[in-house]
Amino acid sequence: MGHLEHKKDIKAAKLLDVYVVTLSDTRKENEDESGSYIKERLLSVSYKVSGYSIIKDDRELLENLIVKICSPDSKLKTDALIVNGGTGIAFKDITYETLKDLYDKELYGFGELFRSLSYNEIGSSAIMSRASAGIYNGKIIFSVPGSLNAVKLAMDKIILNEIGHIYYEISKHLPIL
Repeated sequence: MGHLEHKKDIKAAKLLDVYVVTLSDTRKENEDESGSYIKERLLSVSYKVSGYSIIKDDRELLENLIVKICSPDSKLKTDALIVNGGTGIAFKDITYETLKDLYDKELYGFGELFRSLSYNEIGSSAIMSRASAGIYNGKIIFSVPGSLNAVKLAMDKIILNEIGHIYYEISKHLPIL
């Protein structure tokens, strides 16, 4: 079976529950265009938004939230997380460092593809993005920059095209609950 037929079979497999996290020291929910866009796009393809949080750019806060959501004991039904913000190179940008220490497996291709597509839109500034993706405790985690244009690029060109396929692949190895 070719990859296109394989992906077609996967799309019907499961509608995912996705938790959305925005990292920002200043944004409130009514000002969070990027988080709102992620939620709208998930709902537009019939995925569920299992939760939404805005937290400060703080490593301990992010790590505690991710661990809580992804814990096997969590009562929250979540298959994946999309984290936006904190992926740049400023001192306060802690998302990549926090997540790379948690990932059981990192999906290097996501960050590579994101930067390549970003280059087509913003040029060589794309090298400053530390977008990433990985698997932690059987959950898919995508980490993207907080700008609305970056979120649109990630959601529309990569995440919504691949999240079902990634879930299908990792779920083959998860215990049946």
